[in-house]
Amino acid sequence: MTKTSFRDDFMALTKARLSALVVVTTFFGYWAGSLGSGFSWITALHVLFGATLAALASGVFNQLMEVDADALMDRTADRPLPSRRMKPEVAFAIGTVLASLGVIHLGRMVNFEAAAVAALTLAVYLFLYTPLKRRSGWNTVVGAVAGALPPLIGWVGAFGLDTEGFRWELFQRGEAFFLFALLFLWQLPHFFAIHWLHREQYRKGGFVMWAHGDENGRLTSVLALGTTAALMALMFQPWLGGFAHPWFVPLGLLLTGWLLWLALRFRSKAEPTTARKLFFGTLIYLPLILLALVAAWIRKGAPGAS
Repeated sequence: MTKTSFRDDFMALTKARLSALVVVTTFFGYWAGSLGSGFSWITALHVLFGATLAALASGVFNQLMEVDADALMDRTADRPLPSRRMKPEVAFAIGTVLASLGVIHLGRMVNFEAAAVAALTLAVYLFLYTPLKRRSGWNTVVGAVAGALPPLIGWVGAFGLDTEGFRWELFQRGEAFFLFALLFLWQLPHFFAIHWLHREQYRKGGFVMWAHGDENGRLTSVLALGTTAALMALMFQPWLGGFAHPWFVPLGLLLTGWLLWLALRFRSKAEPTTARKLFFGTLIYLPLILLALVAAWIRKGAPGAS
């Protein structure tokens, strides 16, 4: 058994590194929503604090639900729960505190809409995605839904508090659709590459992935290529929706075209090298396309304007 500090165990239990993605996408969502009225670091920090706590809580509950599976996989067997360095009761208490504080903080310090999206993210991740991992390869799609919600926490958080009622119209705007769709489609080739690389580990852990039995990578590479092509088509939506300058389209197509080329290489020759290049390519792509989007965003006055 590996001897670790409580800090190390806490970082592993909450999947803190994965939560960094939530921080980045939530921040960009807030940044985009705040354009036109002025960026507030105080509000941004409140949004990020609440969203981060909720993300950490999801990591805790996910591991509580998958202790047995984690114990069977080499890359997860040394986590605090399967290695029995931490009692499940302690982990449950940590997760409950983090989830409660995260949602409540967003509700009190940001707005009800941000708190609702954070609660929905937890619900989808824990009650749909996590159980589905043992039943169907469609878990990847459901998981992508959960992963696409954090930028909406930032987006609605930029609209301030309105005590008159829940503002459904914030979720019906083209900007909200693009932020969600971008993160949803981006995650699919990202995770298809991971699943194919670690297909034996997932099979050993009892998880059902489309990469199971796909030794030649034919199915996985086709799925990665198709979802990346859909991402290419999405690059026109900000301009057509009237919230980004036309020059976003060629830049978006250029960046996404590079990702599509990596997916094509994986499709033409499915091997660990091409799968890893696609995986790391997605990591480089996301911050670049988000920066391009914010740079091209058309400022249209106060973010709360309907």
